[in-house]
Amino acid sequence: MAGPMRYDLISFDLDGTLVDTADEIAEAANRALESNGLARRPMAEITMLIGAGTRELMRKLLAHLIHDEPALAESLDAAAVLASMDTHYAETTGTSAQPYPGCVDTLVRLKAAGIRLACTTNKELHHAKRVLEVTGLDHFFDLVIGGDSLPQKKPDASVLQHVMAVLKSDARRTAHVGDSAIDVMAAKNAGVAAWAVPYGYNAGVPVADSKPDQLFHALPEVADFALAPAESTPARAA
Repeated sequence: MAGPMRYDLISFDLDGTLVDTADEIAEAANRALESNGLARRPMAEITMLIGAGTRELMRKLLAHLIHDEPALAESLDAAAVLASMDTHYAETTGTSAQPYPGCVDTLVRLKAAGIRLACTTNKELHHAKRVLEVTGLDHFFDLVIGGDSLPQKKPDASVLQHVMAVLKSDARRTAHVGDSAIDVMAAKNAGVAAWAVPYGYNAGVPVADSKPDQLFHALPEVADFALAPAESTPARAA
């Protein structure tokens, strides 16, 4: 008979971890630029900015524009661009988003085993919920936290501490899975297991450089590891 599992709660980042959303985020950003009389930017450039929420992405993108065309600093209405990004992303959300291979099966296995699941993202909550709904993932999660749900966002320790408090788990029995340095830092700051996948959006830098506790090449490996009996998985350092 298998022994008890080591994890009660697993938190997942959204963009670049569970779902590939880069195309629709980039399209929304470019529509926001165009609607304000600005030129579109390459998708690769926009993808490099994913991770801190759509508003922060647009702020960084506008900084790129001003760097390339300093004269824009005098005429650019940043507030209008940010507002239009929110509108356009509401229109593009779900138009091309796809769960990564093995995502659904992974969540099914973890949920069936009784592990509590959270989606903890820096994307604004209403956009995050929409992505989960249109990709059919929303029913898996006991809690969804967006970048505007709390006073702070990842990598602040308070975010995952809040998730643990709500879902009644402690740090030694909790893990957070993400694709970026922000996620690894968020996990380590909160004292939970820092797990990472290498295929997402991390500003072009390998997430392995952030030294996660575990690096999984595909989501089903997360379930394999989490569902292994406690005695068959090495304990983390306190």
